[in-house]
Amino acid sequence: MPVQGVAVTEIGDGLAVLRSEIAAFYAGFGHPDLLRRACGNAALLVPLIGHDEVYTSRVRGIDWICAFTSVEEYARYMVARGVLEDQMYSYQQLLGFRLIAWAAERPEPTGVSIDCVGAQPVAFPPELSDEAVEGAVA
Repeated sequence: MPVQGVAVTEIGDGLAVLRSEIAAFYAGFGHPDLLRRACGNAALLVPLIGHDEVYTSRVRGIDWICAFTSVEEYARYMVARGVLEDQMYSYQQLLGFRLIAWAAERPEPTGVSIDCVGAQPVAFPPELSDEAVEGAVA
């Protein structure tokens, strides 16, 4: 039942706002805080492995949570990895702020990568100590 004087806005899964902020960055006028907020509010698809563990990919000593804005983007990533067609691949839909928080709590430096093989990939790298940077370069 509507309440007089109160406007209700349905935000849905937040993906439209995230895609808009990503497009703004690629057009050259994006704002980092707005992009991070849009990522946090978006419901992203995250691959699962084993017993429902979040999949991470290690690149140059940094773990990355691979997240996707659509099943199509997830499928594009899986094809690029050369997956087997006859296997099932699980994923979970999680809000971006949960992914960023989980990445920050991990003992290893972990970032969040969105649509990493898509047309407009975005990465939120972890904050690194000097020791971690030296280890990643070595």
